[in-house]
Amino acid sequence: MPMNFENLADALKALADPTRLKIVSLLNVRDCCICELVPLFGISQPAVSKHMRRLKTAGLVHETRKGMWVFYGLNADRLAEIGVSLSRLPDLRADLEHLQQQGLLVCE
Repeated sequence: MPMNFENLADALKALADPTRLKIVSLLNVRDCCICELVPLFGISQPAVSKHMRRLKTAGLVHETRKGMWVFYGLNADRLAEIGVSLSRLPDLRADLEHLQQQGLLVCE
């Protein structure tokens, strides 16, 4: 079933921000907690949360609770619906490996 214009525009607007697009690229590597994203962007936790909330509202990410942590993952089906090819996103695996070396990744 084709997506209506309003939903499509909302999803594309959510992706139009460079920070949110980078978040999607990171989530393409692995599910992440907001506390893992804060040091990568150099912005506050509330600012990262606001970006994540925007992606969630557009249906592009989902959240999963694991103990006291909330992990965010991609809704790959939704991204495919709007024509986003995850293979076209930059591979940010090195950014996450750098965080791991610093001991800043939450063990899932």
